[in-house]
Amino acid sequence: MIDFFYQQPPTADNLQKAIRALGENYPRLKIFPIGKSTLGREITALCIGNPTGAISFVGATHGLEWLTCTLLIKFCHNLLDALETGQALSEIDVNRALRNRSLVIIPCLNPDGVEIALRGSGAGGRFSEMIERTSCGVPEKVWQANAAGVDINHNFDAGWTLLKAMEIADGFVCPGPTRYGGPHPHSEPETMAATTFCMTYQPKSLYCLHSQGEEIYWHYGNHTPKRSKMMAQILASSSGYALSKPEGLASHGGFKDWFIDKFHRPGFTIEVGLGKNPLPLSDLDKIYTKIEEMLMIATLL
Repeated sequence: MIDFFYQQPPTADNLQKAIRALGENYPRLKIFPIGKSTLGREITALCIGNPTGAISFVGATHGLEWLTCTLLIKFCHNLLDALETGQALSEIDVNRALRNRSLVIIPCLNPDGVEIALRGSGAGGRFSEMIERTSCGVPEKVWQANAAGVDINHNFDAGWTLLKAMEIADGFVCPGPTRYGGPHPHSEPETMAATTFCMTYQPKSLYCLHSQGEEIYWHYGNHTPKRSKMMAQILASSSGYALSKPEGLASHGGFKDWFIDKFHRPGFTIEVGLGKNPLPLSDLDKIYTKIEEMLMIATLL
């Protein structure tokens, strides 16, 4: 059905084909847009159950980290299949687990960035010249930002003033492949899609998949719920991942940072896999096998 999707990178066309195939084969899956990217590519949500108050998973916030998109499609596919067949997933009864719970999966928050990382600067539309110049001609090796050269995970309104000062000190003062947070918080359509989704549907908890490092970040500021550390410890125990604390330019401005600060609910960044971005497609099965139980447990917490 969608096995083709696991054998090639998640270009925009491949991703939309896979999403359509899931919708055609699993009637209980709800598919809806949450916004559009800088270049007008659709940002799609996949929902099992009621989208309001759901446990929410987000992938591919960074272009080079496109494997997180494939991992979340695989998780969604396996969940739907288990619901249809009555089989367990990681020895968890999925029908029972989701009886009073719902999930929303946003597999690719940054479709332009993924397309640029996979296809090169030509995929950047009106920004192609800037992308080619600032990436020294090799965006496939360095491009994390959106098409406009803004790092989405620096664009959320969480410690913005501190983060902007750190960016300037480190020389990230204009659009480029990574770590430039934009002219002001929520300046990017991808960031606005994410925040509008949260304001509209009020997720119970948020899990943002990034790569790499096999680490879990769970804390941000004084509004971190007390139960978040226990939740993170359970996730770490099931996966073998380590609890960690981001430092420097990674310590503010992220989606999970804003979510914790705004809603006072549990938010997590999960750095999947080991190696150098972009992690190869050949790592997919190995990484997925290691995190499937953690993702299932996340739906129960």
